[in-house]
Parts: sequence; C-alpha cells; structure tokens
Amino acid sequence: MTPDRTAHDAPRPALAADVPAVKAVIDAAFHHYIERIGLVPAPMEEDHAANVAAGRVFVAGEPVAGLVVVVPEADHLYLDTVAVHPDAQGAGLGRVLMEWTEDRARALGLPEVRLFTNAMMWENQKLYERYGYEVVERRLDGPYDRIHYRKTVGESPLNSPPMG
Repeated sequence: MTPDRTAHDAPRPALAADVPAVKAVIDAAFHHYIERIGLVPAPMEEDHAANVAAGRVFVAGEPVAGLVVVVPEADHLYLDTVAVHPDAQGAGLGRVLMEWTEDRARALGLPEVRLFTNAMMWENQKLYERYGYEVVERRLDGPYDRIHYRKTVGESPLNSPPMG
C-alpha cells in the first residue's frame, strides 16, 4: 500500500464500499499487538459494516490509509478507534485524524473527546499524552486492561456566544 498525497485531506464519511479497506487498515494497524497483549485488540473485533452504516467511520486517503471511528455522546465525543496503516505511519496522518476528531467534537457542540487504550499499547499512551489528553483512570474491562483519557476541546467559535 502506498498512500498518495490525499492521505492528509480531511477525513470523509466511509461508504459501504470502504468496509474492506476499513477492516484492512484496522487489522494492519493493530495486528502486531496480538502477541503483546495476548488478545485480539477490540478494534479488530468490531462490526465494521455496522459502524460504517451508522455513520461512525471517517476515512482519509485514496486508497484509505487511516480512519477514525467516533460516537457522539450526550457530553463528549467518544473516539472509539484511530488507525493508520503501517505504510502511512510517520507522515502526520495520525495527527490529522486526531485534530479532525477534536474539530468534530467542537462542531457538534461537545466539550471534550474521550478515548481509551490498552495498557500494553504504550506507544498510544505517549501519543495521546503528547496531544494533550489526560489520564482519567485505569480499569479492567473484561479481559482488557485499559487506560481512559479525555481532552477538553471547548466549543466551536460558531457555537460560542457573541463577544461584546
């Protein structure tokens, strides 16, 4: 897979035709964790077609090189998954996806983004902390040892009260 320059364009809603690419990117991005954590990472087990149909998946690149799965909640935007294909890592696409997620929360009038990662995925922990996410708690969710994060993103200027 060799993503082209469009990998840094704003994510677009995934279509049903994107489901195989969504699965391929998630599998490629998370497969190496299976041995480390001793379990298949939760994103690999998701029903990708259902998430796409529900409008939760946004993809970037042509071919798809990265994606986010987001779920608006009453008081936050839940970032379920962020994945960048290994061939596209290191080129800033992860940052684009994270910034887009924060912008999406603001556009929806939600004051924060929440997410979690497996405690054995230490690369992700460093990444989230570098992007300004704070640890809320660490807890076991079934067989998964997870660290929960949040980041306050404020309101969109479009939703803010007028100044003056």
